[in-house]
Amino acid sequence: MKSIKINPIKKIVGSIRLKGDKSISHRTVMIASIAEGRSVIKNFLKSADCLYTVKAFQGLGVDIRFLGEDLIIEGAGLGGLKKPQGDIYLGNSGTSMRLISGILAGQAFETTLTGDESLSSRPMHRIIEPLRLMGARISAREDNFAPLTIKGGKLKAIRYKSKVASAQVKSAVMLAALYVDGVTELEEPVKSRDHTERMLSLFGAKMVIDDQKVTLYGSQRLKAQAFEIPGDISSAAFFITAALLLKGSELVIKDILSNRTRTGLLDALTNMGGDISIENKHFNGCEDICDITVKYSSLKGISIEKDKIPSIIDELPILMVAALFAEGDTLIKGAGELRVKETDRIDSMTAALTGMGADISVDGDDIKIRGNKSIKGAKVASLGDHRTAMALVVAALASNGESEINDIGCIDTSFPEFFDLMESVSVKN
Repeated sequence: MKSIKINPIKKIVGSIRLKGDKSISHRTVMIASIAEGRSVIKNFLKSADCLYTVKAFQGLGVDIRFLGEDLIIEGAGLGGLKKPQGDIYLGNSGTSMRLISGILAGQAFETTLTGDESLSSRPMHRIIEPLRLMGARISAREDNFAPLTIKGGKLKAIRYKSKVASAQVKSAVMLAALYVDGVTELEEPVKSRDHTERMLSLFGAKMVIDDQKVTLYGSQRLKAQAFEIPGDISSAAFFITAALLLKGSELVIKDILSNRTRTGLLDALTNMGGDISIENKHFNGCEDICDITVKYSSLKGISIEKDKIPSIIDELPILMVAALFAEGDTLIKGAGELRVKETDRIDSMTAALTGMGADISVDGDDIKIRGNKSIKGAKVASLGDHRTAMALVVAALASNGESEINDIGCIDTSFPEFFDLMESVSVKN
């Protein structure tokens, strides 16, 4: 179990570009694989999770290769996937398992999806239920956990109201709906990230989007595309927060994703008093992109309502760190989805930050953080969760004294360049 010792730094200064957004990297591989023709993808994120998606579709018979830094995908078309030689192993990637299940639901063969111990403990019934309603036959451990065995075939259109605002549930249904003769409707309680809708539209799919409701027309041919993936806003969150917390910091992040379903952290930090400016806004045919400049700021506590959680779900661990340094209390309401990530992030972040001197209380799925401007270095546990690990690194950089964070190899799941990039903009004491 790899650990690292972190000492506080003085400030963050410089300009950086990040590798492609993780959510979009996954979806690009999936959709290009079932499109017709050659897709060329630039700035693909070569993280462990995304590479499991690549390997999965290679196992399904798709010709995928890297040519320099470009990812070349020779699309097989909707009906061109092949039965894999064995089970498809997806490591720790919940996105891969849930979304690929939607595609496999439309195939005329049986496939088993497996994962590591963490992935095998994450709930899958949320995608099993709608896919079964569409006609897929799916078996799972305790009807909820991997491994999943999916026997696809002829699917039918459904109208489905999701109980949770989850882009993964929505995407699984939408990808399955491509194999339907008819119109599929899905509605969620709050609009979740919309990368699948955008990507399918780019590849030629016809749909109607009405806020939280998506209507998708089935049996459509997708056409290959050339596409550059914008920088990952969830990975940028750690650098943005570090710059806000360390006096004298000024950081520029170039060509970063600015999709409104993913900018909840920027909104929250701005409401807390963060000096964050957005420049060079542009649209690449699929996603909104911008440059972000961040300067050290004195923050104040705020309240984040439950309806804002979907746009900030992956960034809540680092927001908890920012709240420690704010004046007053920060209240995060209805963050229950954090409990079904790689770890129970409410518990893991609360335990680790409390060990560093934080004052945090939890009431059900509500989190109250009392700002105190100062935390101490400590030995803390990431529990193998990449976002917990990176949030704790930022906390350690802004703390008083040396910290030790265990099991940091998990960071490669989403951000293999994290430490090198952080080192490049760190000004030491």
